[in-house]
Amino acid sequence: MDQHLPAHRPLSVVQLPDGTYTYVDQASLPVQQTGPQIVHQHIHQAPPDRTVQRIALGSGVGAGAVAAGVYFGPLLVGVLTAIAANLALLAFLAAVMAWGVVSVVKSVGGSDGKAAAKRLGRKGR
Repeated sequence: MDQHLPAHRPLSVVQLPDGTYTYVDQASLPVQQTGPQIVHQHIHQAPPDRTVQRIALGSGVGAGAVAAGVYFGPLLVGVLTAIAANLALLAFLAAVMAWGVVSVVKSVGGSDGKAAAKRLGRKGR
């Protein structure tokens, strides 16, 4: 059994920067540097905000509901945007067609058409 144990190495007592003492293996001590210590700091971008999913998980909602929120949330925004664009296009077409009808009635109808267009204009006010 003793044959599997590592060879005994001398230990030394070292004071850590926080003031506490510990035993350290002499072979694992680093060589003292004379220059300034170089610190490599990795700065990562913050992950996207998942507040709704965290709240859902914290309140006991299952992972299926969270996955549905992640999948269907952007899908719902896209659908609502498409509906709004369609409604805006329909409103624009209705305004152009109404303007066209009024223009045709004014030009073709003669004096009666102009009077009808004036009457419609007054009613709208």
